[in-house]
Amino acid sequence: MSNNGTVAQQSRVTVPSPGCLAAIMVPIVAVLIAVSVLMVMHYRQERANERNKAEALERTADSAHSYARDMVAAPNGTPGQEVVRGIAERHDGRLLSYARSEDSLTTTVRFFGEYEDTNMFGVSHSRAYHCYSIVLRKGAEGAPQARTSPLEECNVI
Repeated sequence: MSNNGTVAQQSRVTVPSPGCLAAIMVPIVAVLIAVSVLMVMHYRQERANERNKAEALERTADSAHSYARDMVAAPNGTPGQEVVRGIAERHDGRLLSYARSEDSLTTTVRFFGEYEDTNMFGVSHSRAYHCYSIVLRKGAEGAPQARTSPLEECNVI
């Protein structure tokens, strides 16, 4: 009480009990740990997906070189469009353009490579592709030679 008979207001600073602090901090720490684990998992999945896609694109380069070898080995020097289309399809490719001149054959082929793409909800199968220009010419000895060049864009359709 105060000097004039009224109740004086007291100011107290209370410290929460250790049990109360634990009740507040445990869920916060659990959420932080869960978020950290999810971030690490996401990072690892993204790196694995990028690695899988890069491997699929490497397989497209292998397919393009194999296609070029088959083109060189084709009978009659420069094969017709349907034969070229068949060779491309055997190598997971799709013929986009076919240009034949007197001394050369130029084709543009889109090669596909499949890979697994993982995320939090499962695994899906994706396709990566890359286009190559393959030029078939007769060499100095008269034997056909192929030159394979990757293209930046597949805008030839």
